[in-house]
Amino acid sequence: MKILGIESSGLTASIAVWQDDMIIAEYTTNFKKTHSETLLPMIAEVLERVNIDVNEMDYIAVSEGPGSFTGLRIGAATAKGLGLATGKELVSVPTVEALAYNLYNTCGVICPIMDAKRDQVYTGIFEYEDGELKTLFNTDAVAITEIIDKINGFGKEVTFLGDGVPVYKDIINDSIKVPCHYAPANLAYQSAASVCVLAAKMVKEGKVVGADMMRPEYLRLSQAERERMEKEKNL
Repeated sequence: MKILGIESSGLTASIAVWQDDMIIAEYTTNFKKTHSETLLPMIAEVLERVNIDVNEMDYIAVSEGPGSFTGLRIGAATAKGLGLATGKELVSVPTVEALAYNLYNTCGVICPIMDAKRDQVYTGIFEYEDGELKTLFNTDAVAITEIIDKINGFGKEVTFLGDGVPVYKDIINDSIKVPCHYAPANLAYQSAASVCVLAAKMVKEGKVVGADMMRPEYLRLSQAERERMEKEKNL
């Protein structure tokens, strides 16, 4: 089985290829350029390096969100375009769960946090049990203080990761009441390799969609939509 993984839900742009239980290629950047500039050239280069045509892929996996509205739209449009062009089905992978897969079988609980602005984070709480990822708190957009309170309530050591860590680390350190760790830089951010690993599991469970049916999971209205609704309310 071959899976092309696409991750563009945050600042990180990442492409990976899964083949027969192995990640045979991964290309990740986190440097200023927009995903509209980077994703397609990255995909082309990765596939050229491993001498695989996109038509040979069995599935296209894409990080579905939550995350950056623009990044999710670009990732979804890229995956849908490739899926429609090749006739391949898509695997729509939850971003926060894929982040948790970066820390496979970590002791205690895992809390990915992505900066959602306005003192909120996109987050969830997970732990591994017999090698399987279990959800303790479903993916949501909540105040950073709320997720810290929930973690304190579990009473278990926690590992944080994600682009929300540098933004909210001081608040976490001031409020956390359980042993607390932070993922190192090589594991801290979104990875298309983790998207592929989770996608392979989802394929076995039959969780695939047609390219025309895939929709990003935003969780919240975009800033432009909120501003429009506010203006309409004040008319």
